[in-house]
Amino acid sequence: LAALDARFPNRRAVITGGASGLGLAAAELLAARGWKIALLDRDEPRLASAAEALRALGSPHCEAIAVDTTDEAAVKFAVDAFAGRLGGIDLALNSAGVAAAGSLDETPSADWRWILEINVLGVVHSCRAEAPHMAAAGRGLIINGASAAAFVSAAAMGAYNASKAAVVALSETLHHELAADGVQVTVAMPGFFRTRLMEHARAAADARAFAERLMDRSSMSANEIAGEILARAAAGETHLVLPATYRWLWRFKRLAPRSFMRWLARQRWRRPSQGG
Repeated sequence: LAALDARFPNRRAVITGGASGLGLAAAELLAARGWKIALLDRDEPRLASAAEALRALGSPHCEAIAVDTTDEAAVKFAVDAFAGRLGGIDLALNSAGVAAAGSLDETPSADWRWILEINVLGVVHSCRAEAPHMAAAGRGLIINGASAAAFVSAAAMGAYNASKAAVVALSETLHHELAADGVQVTVAMPGFFRTRLMEHARAAADARAFAERLMDRSSMSANEIAGEILARAAAGETHLVLPATYRWLWRFKRLAPRSFMRWLARQRWRRPSQGG
């Protein structure tokens, strides 16, 4: 991560969803390199212990800020306050997110609204708070956390797939809008890795268990995923698909979408009760 340090010698980062998972893993890597960090999350107990651990790892300034990213005013207040105390922001990782599973007819509208509020509008609110500070300085890096589900749109995951595809589209749009201000916008689309994503998921018990098994089987930890995301984003990449298997799927989908859809239909993505 030396390239990231060199790009941003002031080392100031805002991380949403920072109390666990990808957000915390990235924060740990940055803390060990002396970054000053604002951790935003709604899980206050985990947030406090995470911030304490980051200080022990080497962060000279770590703030634990209890914020729900669906609250636009609260997000802006938290980001503005951190930037004001430290004179700006260099890096933002927007990783707060939730999951839902179920077919179109079994996913209630309330679950659609819930996941879109957090996974899409939460990212919108975060970017709107972060970008002005970076634009004013003429440089910065925003990394938005999406998922390989944005393009590997398996059955019975419609709400989650749609929310992550929206984050990709938003990030691409912001790439064009903020480039003239010196702000790089990158979207991360990792496949399954070991995390707590399903802890608060809205899903039937069998769907939850199936997703947790897929995560447990992954060869990559959140720490490894975070390290690759930070390093590749620092090098200027705008679309981060990982691990390598998913990069092949990304290219397959873009080059031959009809063939990809036929291939995906043959895969065993279904829940156990559905014969998968």
